[in-house]
Amino acid sequence: MKITSEAELRELYGWPKGRAKSKVLKQLEKHSRNFLEHSPFFVMSTYDKSGRSDASPRGGSPGFVKIINDTTLIVPDAKGNNRVDSLVNLVETGSIGCLFFIPGIDESLRINGSAIITTNSEYLTFYSEEQHPPKTCIEIKIKEVFLHCAKAFMRSKLWDISSRVERPWFPTMGTMLNEQLGINKPTESQDEMVKRYSKDL
Repeated sequence: MKITSEAELRELYGWPKGRAKSKVLKQLEKHSRNFLEHSPFFVMSTYDKSGRSDASPRGGSPGFVKIINDTTLIVPDAKGNNRVDSLVNLVETGSIGCLFFIPGIDESLRINGSAIITTNSEYLTFYSEEQHPPKTCIEIKIKEVFLHCAKAFMRSKLWDISSRVERPWFPTMGTMLNEQLGINKPTESQDEMVKRYSKDL
């Protein structure tokens, strides 16, 4: 049976209680700040005016997301493939959801809010020493921030060495794309791809 309403969901799941209900904050405090300062990676979720959703990985050195104040974050738009899917979505709707990770830590940090694309010179200065400084930054205004429990990471054993897939056992990006797109030509090796990507970091 297809679930079509929140009422049907609540009949199955009930309502959150205790800390699960009250943990949502409207601004950063010492623990969420500390989490962000140690996080080198997050997934950014956006959607466009037609409702098409997208999730994009973002990474850098720990603390690459800058904290301006308790309700404002700055994210550099690092050099990529120029699809700019997330940026287009933000221009159209201005809504954003972020899930931050720290390697080895099973908890994650969720931040929801609004965002704009900006060429603010003060923000760009934060990243001016990088090999490829960003052309724009994403300014996030926080509406919700809260810690997410460890269960998903515990179930997946994401950080456990036993869960690691050795790279030689998995197809290279070039191999996968060539087969998906029907391209019949030699593909670069994993080492060649890493060397090429390293020039664009």
